[in-house]
Amino acid sequence: MNEMAKNLPVVGITLDAEKPGGYSKFPWYAVRENYASAVSKAGGLPLMLPHEADLAAAYLDRIDALIITGGAFDVDPALFGAKSRHSTVITKDKRTAFELAVTRGALERDMPILGICGGEQLLNVVLGGTLIQHIPDEIANPLAHEQPNPRDEPGHDIAIQSGTQLHAIVGTDKLAVNSAHHQAVKTVGAGIVINALAPDGVIEGIEDPRQRFCLGVEWHPEFYLSDGDAAIFRALIAASK
Repeated sequence: MNEMAKNLPVVGITLDAEKPGGYSKFPWYAVRENYASAVSKAGGLPLMLPHEADLAAAYLDRIDALIITGGAFDVDPALFGAKSRHSTVITKDKRTAFELAVTRGALERDMPILGICGGEQLLNVVLGGTLIQHIPDEIANPLAHEQPNPRDEPGHDIAIQSGTQLHAIVGTDKLAVNSAHHQAVKTVGAGIVINALAPDGVIEGIEDPRQRFCLGVEWHPEFYLSDGDAAIFRALIAASK
C-alpha cells in the first residue's frame, strides 16, 4: 500500500437492514454501491458500519467522517415528540438506535457529518428538530418528492440559500436534484440553518454552523448528477483531513 492510500480519510457509512428474503434467508445488511464510490471518487476510504449501538464509540475511534444514509423507512415520530403516527410510517428500530448513537457521538467529537435523505431527517431530529410525517398530507400542492422518473435523473430544482456553508460548497443558487422521500424536515432546532428549499417550500437542506462540517441534504448527491453533488463529497473529505 502506498503512503497516499494509507492516509486516506476513513468515512463511515451507515448500512440499511433487511428482513430475511431476497438476498438471504437470514437478516442482511445492504447499501447502494454509489454511496461508497462517491466517497472513493472524492478521495476518501469508505467503511460500512453495522448496527451495533454499543460499539458506536469504537467505530468513531476508527473513522474520520460519518455519512448517515437514506432508506425506505422512517424515524419513529415519538423521537421528536409527535403525539400521533402517520399510517405510512415504517420504522427500523435497531438501525435508528445505532444511527442515533453514532450521530450523537460524532457531534460530540465535532466529526464531519453528512446526512442524506432519511439521514438528513435523523440528523435533524438529533439536532432538536421535527419532521413532516407525510408530505402530501402537510404541504399544499407538493412536488413529486417521490419522483416517478429514475433516481439517476433530476426530479426538480432546489434553491440554495446564500451565505450558507452549502452555498459556499456548491457555488450556485440553484441545483437540479433527484428526490426519493415522503417525509422532510418540519422545524429545526436552535442554531440550525436551513440552506436549501424546494419550490413548494419543502426544506431540502440543513447545516449546523457550530460544527466543523455538519450538513444534511434531502436529495441523493451520491448519484453525482451535478458538479454541486460532487463538491459536497469533496468538501466532506477536505473537512476530514
